[in-house]
Amino acid sequence: MEWLRFAIIALLLAASLLTAMISVAGVFKFKFILNRMHAAAICDSFVLLLAMLGVVVAYGFSIATVKVLLIVVLVWIASPVSGHLIARLEVTTDKHLSEECEVRE
Repeated sequence: MEWLRFAIIALLLAASLLTAMISVAGVFKFKFILNRMHAAAICDSFVLLLAMLGVVVAYGFSIATVKVLLIVVLVWIASPVSGHLIARLEVTTDKHLSEECEVRE
């Protein structure tokens, strides 16, 4: 049973690390700011979830793990809102936005 728990923890943390590496590569590969923000947002939410689930499985269910999961929920609420505001600012201030993507008038 201990090996199964270790395998689940290792799988969750490895998936978190792989997703983070792909996201960081996306942030450096893309040139357009909105594409880079999307790659960073994946890192922000999904990597945090996988890593925290690995920690919860490692330490078992307790008050501390409930607090960790509440932090994940808080990040999931705050991150899309802040990302949307930053993207909205970019869209309203970028004079050459139509060169990068389709813009409706």
